[in-house]
Amino acid sequence: MAHPVGEAGARGADVRSDCWVRLEIRDAGGVELSLRSKVMTMYGRAIREQAARGLAALGIAHAAVEMEDAGALPFVLDARLETAARRALGALAAEILPARRAAPTPSARDRFRRSRLYLPGNSPKLMLNAGLHRPDGVILDLEDAVAPAEKDAARCVVRNALRVVDFGGAELMVRINQGERGLADLDWIVPHGAQMVLIPKVEDPEAVRDVDARAAEIAAAAGRDEPVWLMPIIESSLGALRALAIATASPNVVALAIGLEDYTADLGVQRTAEGTESFWMRGQVINAARAAGIQPIDTVFSDVADQEGLRASVLEAKRLGFDGKGCIHPRQIAVVHEAFAPEAAEIEKARRIVLAFEEAASRGLGVVSLGSKMIDPPVVKRAQHTVQLALATGLLTENWREEATS
Repeated sequence: MAHPVGEAGARGADVRSDCWVRLEIRDAGGVELSLRSKVMTMYGRAIREQAARGLAALGIAHAAVEMEDAGALPFVLDARLETAARRALGALAAEILPARRAAPTPSARDRFRRSRLYLPGNSPKLMLNAGLHRPDGVILDLEDAVAPAEKDAARCVVRNALRVVDFGGAELMVRINQGERGLADLDWIVPHGAQMVLIPKVEDPEAVRDVDARAAEIAAAAGRDEPVWLMPIIESSLGALRALAIATASPNVVALAIGLEDYTADLGVQRTAEGTESFWMRGQVINAARAAGIQPIDTVFSDVADQEGLRASVLEAKRLGFDGKGCIHPRQIAVVHEAFAPEAAEIEKARRIVLAFEEAASRGLGVVSLGSKMIDPPVVKRAQHTVQLALATGLLTENWREEATS
């Protein structure tokens, strides 16, 4: 009689920080574990004990398990073992949840989102040091970066990474799949600390409302009080035409992003460095975002080796009105932050406006003036944003008010 078998993970000479698991369910005989590990001498016993705990948590008492470890951290071992078990049994009533490392840095509606670093959801080795590069956000990707056959495995890895990995204060973002699969993805991420959900290929505001409602339902069941922010991604002509409706579909939408590879394919044209083929769409998304009071976020720059091209692309995005840019490699982050930083003249003007506003507020005045000019509230808000951005990029110090008056 054949027994159910499940396999999960990666193996081979060039695999790092991952493992491969083959699990065969048996009727009797307890657990038989065969382990090969690059760190057998130091951690062989600990890996065996962890596997035993994981099987017990899943309610599996009889199984033959093969494990091939390439230096995987415990959260990866747990994810691979659980995935193999799910593939063998088809469904599980239990899960292996690693203990939380620490609560993530709180997010906010208007926090900086200059850079967001895409990390394939089924590649844990790329997650481990992502926080060292200080992106404003990390995107654990369950959609395009994951092969269809590995979607289930990516869910386990992403869930565990949200609980365990220190991303250095970056906003914890997850790009879900489309439609029903995306709604099912939410069960794996909302209870475990995902702060932002990226919704791909949005063409209808109803899709945003579906994600929002499902996320709220899951959060309530999990006792989560923090909001789940949403970032719809516009990637088609229809989505661009409906950008304002999408941007205002939910109060939890805080940013609107674009994806130009799918958009240009939808148009039937080639994407160019000049970007003339996408200029209308980018303007449409920027204006929709500003009208809705949310952040417009530009697409990724796909040539990792072209740093000057990236800088030019970011400067253009800034001139158009975008607040952020997607990154597909850590080396792009510093360039993005530097290019989005305000110039000296912008900072000086913003300092003067903010100081004038604070002086007026301290005197109970409802009108702000700078010299002979009246300053409108939107101008004050923009100046405050510029000051905060200058602080974040080290162009102002925390005692800038004293420096301004000294």
